[in-house]
Amino acid sequence: MNERTKALHDVGQSIWLDNITRTMLDDGTLRRYIDELSVTGLTSNPTIFDKAIGGGDAYDEAIVQAAPKVDSNEELFFSLAIDDLGRAADEFKAVHERTDGVDGFVSLEVSPLLADDAHATIEQARDLHGRAGHDNLFIKIPGTEAGRTAIEETIAAGTPVNVTLLFDAAQYIGAAEAYMRGIERRVADGLDPAVSSVASLFVSRWDVAVADEIPDELRNTLGIAVAADGYRAYRELLDSDRWQRLANEGARPQRFLFASTGTKDPNASDVLYVEALAAPDSINTMPDATLNAFADHGEAGEPIPADGGEAAKSLPQFSDAGIDLAALAARLQREGAAAFDKSWHDMLDTIESKSRALASA
Repeated sequence: MNERTKALHDVGQSIWLDNITRTMLDDGTLRRYIDELSVTGLTSNPTIFDKAIGGGDAYDEAIVQAAPKVDSNEELFFSLAIDDLGRAADEFKAVHERTDGVDGFVSLEVSPLLADDAHATIEQARDLHGRAGHDNLFIKIPGTEAGRTAIEETIAAGTPVNVTLLFDAAQYIGAAEAYMRGIERRVADGLDPAVSSVASLFVSRWDVAVADEIPDELRNTLGIAVAADGYRAYRELLDSDRWQRLANEGARPQRFLFASTGTKDPNASDVLYVEALAAPDSINTMPDATLNAFADHGEAGEPIPADGGEAAKSLPQFSDAGIDLAALAARLQREGAAAFDKSWHDMLDTIESKSRALASA
C-alpha cells in the first residue's frame, strides 16, 4: 500500500479516480489503484468516454454487437458506459460493503442536453440506474437552478445522485437543500431516508479564469479558497438542526467532493489541489496523472478545519483585487454546462464515426 495515498485516506478523505476506460478494466490498472493507491471510487464524464472510445479499438467489438440493437448513438453510448461502470462497480463492491454503503461508488451522467428539462432528467436518471442494476452507482445531475428540481425528485424516488457542476458555497447549499427536501419527503412518506449522494465542487477552473486578472501572489490560490469555503458550508450544514433531525431519522450526509483537482498551470505543483484540500469526511476525485503524481511525491497537508481555515478566510483578497466572486461562480457554471453539452456532442460524433467505420469494414 502506498504510504502517501494511505496518509490521505487516514485523514478521512476518500480518493476517487476521475477516469474510466475499458482498457484499464481489462489490464488490471483499476484493480491496482484500489489495492495499492487506496482508491475507493470513480467518476466519469462525456469527455472521459469520448477519449476512451475514440482512442483505440477497445470498444470496437462492443460497438459492432450493440449498434444493431439500439435506436440512437446516445443509446449506444449508454450501453457501453453501463457495461464499463457495472464492471467498475463490481471492483468497488467490497469497499461499498465494508463501509456500509458510504463509499465505493461509480458515477454515470445523464445527458447534459436535458439540463433544463427536469422531468426528462428524472425519467432518465431512474431508467439508467435501473438498467445498471448496481446499488453503488450514482447518477450525475448538474447542480444548476433548473437541476435542483431533478435532484430533489430523484432523491425522493430513492436513486443515488452525484450533484455535479457546483462552483461555490452558495451553489453547494442550493444542491444540499434540494437533497434534504428529497430526504424529508421520504421521511414523511415512511420510506428509508438512507439515500446516498455527493455534492461535487469544481476547483481548478477558478484559477484558470482569473489567471490574468490577479496579482502574482494570488495565482493558483482562488480555487483552494473557494473549495475550503464550500467545505466550511458543508460542515456547518452537518451541524444544523435541520440536518440533525434527518440524521436522527437515519439519513446519511450528502458527502462533499472536491472535483477538477488536476493542476492546469504547468508552472504550479502537479499535486497542488490534493495537498491543499485534505479534509475529513470528504472526497477528492482526480485524474490518473494527479493520482500517480501524489503517490510518487505528494504530501497530505494539515487537514482543513471545519471553518475552512485560512484558505476560506482569504476570499476577501480576491474581491479586493476586483473579482466578483458570485458573478464568476455563475459564469463558470454556465460555461461548464456549455462545455458538457459540447463534450456530449463530440462523444456522440465519435461513436457515429466509429460505428460507420466498423460497419463498412
